[in-house]
Amino acid sequence: MISKKRRSVRCTRACLDQNREAPMTLQLINPESLPTPTTYTHVIVATGSKTVFVAGQEPEDVQGNLVGPGDLAAQAHQVFANLGRALAAAGAHPQQVAKITIYVAQHRPEYLPVIEQARATLFGDHKPADTVGGVQTLARPEYLIEVDAVAVIDG
Repeated sequence: MISKKRRSVRCTRACLDQNREAPMTLQLINPESLPTPTTYTHVIVATGSKTVFVAGQEPEDVQGNLVGPGDLAAQAHQVFANLGRALAAAGAHPQQVAKITIYVAQHRPEYLPVIEQARATLFGDHKPADTVGGVQTLARPEYLIEVDAVAVIDG
């Protein structure tokens, strides 16, 4: 039997809309046989009746204008803010996100602290499973970062 570090997160009353009686649950698991990550969780088991898929959010304002040309920190903050707005539109909260994928143009390891700082503005201490992938370019060459998400909520 593989020993695991488990933590269950139940969405607080604030995560529930008036039509739901029971919260969704995310069980966060970091197996002891793997190194313990500081910024994400290796495995998440989600229970709930509705899955929300959020398309890659880009560093644009509400008018579609690029935010922070050439500035990864500004673009990362915009992308995570947009992700929060997209989740809210579906009735989801950041604490209900089970998985994110972060795409970074011309990724280098020194970009990670900048991305993590922006990520924390949306997720705080919540650590969804994640993948960070370096790509040559994104949909527009001036985009430096894009993030998509999967959330599980009771519906």
